[in-house]
Amino acid sequence: MTIISNDPSWWPTIYSTIFYSYFVVIACAVVIYDWGLMFGQEVELIWRQRWSIMTVLYLVARYVAIAFSIINMLISLPTVAKTGEVSRMMIDVIDWMNEAVEVILSVIAIARLYAMYQGSRKVLIFLVVTFLAIRIPIEVMGAMVTKQVTGEEYILSGIYRCRIGYPGNSIFLGSMTWILATVWEVLTLCLAIWIAVKHLREIRTRSTGGIIGDCFTVLMQTHMSYFASFLAVSSVQISLLFPQFLSHVSSQDIQIYICLVQIFHTVQLSVLGPRLILSVREYHAKLVACSDTATDMP
Repeated sequence: MTIISNDPSWWPTIYSTIFYSYFVVIACAVVIYDWGLMFGQEVELIWRQRWSIMTVLYLVARYVAIAFSIINMLISLPTVAKTGEVSRMMIDVIDWMNEAVEVILSVIAIARLYAMYQGSRKVLIFLVVTFLAIRIPIEVMGAMVTKQVTGEEYILSGIYRCRIGYPGNSIFLGSMTWILATVWEVLTLCLAIWIAVKHLREIRTRSTGGIIGDCFTVLMQTHMSYFASFLAVSSVQISLLFPQFLSHVSSQDIQIYICLVQIFHTVQLSVLGPRLILSVREYHAKLVACSDTATDMP
């Protein structure tokens, strides 16, 4: 169903739609800029290196996240014509692309922790079992939300807007998925901090081990940046559980808050996520370059 109106009472909705689209375009521009900025490094550290599972995971996460950003921008542009059904289908595609990238980033986090714990099988089994126990309910609830979502097209004074409805308990289910995802991220962060502190203490008691310390520093820096962005997004998603937030969702302050979170979420998936692999590859490349230089010295 399409609703066409030139009623001035819709102007606040029109301004809100245009305002939100600005932030979505900014988020997409940040992703494209970062990709262009890091493309040379990506070619050297990813494309020209020996291919592995991590290489495939990086490429899928990187380019699916870029496609996610572009499609999200196209949906949000108020000058692009789109029916309610098409918009709902595109939002479903975005949601599942988002889920795919999050699963890949979780697998990358498991691989990093497995390496940090020096290949401990107990840690690997614990991480895999915990990940499946958390992720399966997330996917089930995500599928339930997808079935309930509705789309309705509005043409307001020449501005296209698709109103997505979340009837029933879809908002609650969506918030629960973010709560479970937050539990997983907090768990991986705690495990990373624990082993990093343990290794740093061991390094202080020895005369050597600077390389190991630098490696753990690189791992923790990228992990903390990724977790901070995830926490900012998760806080807003979880806050949807509270009626106080829903009653003021149309206010300008809340709209700005949601728009900023849109940027954080896009940056988390498209910029910080791939850096979980790229930063480690860069560190190892520097180690190899330094060792080659030292070997050539008389």
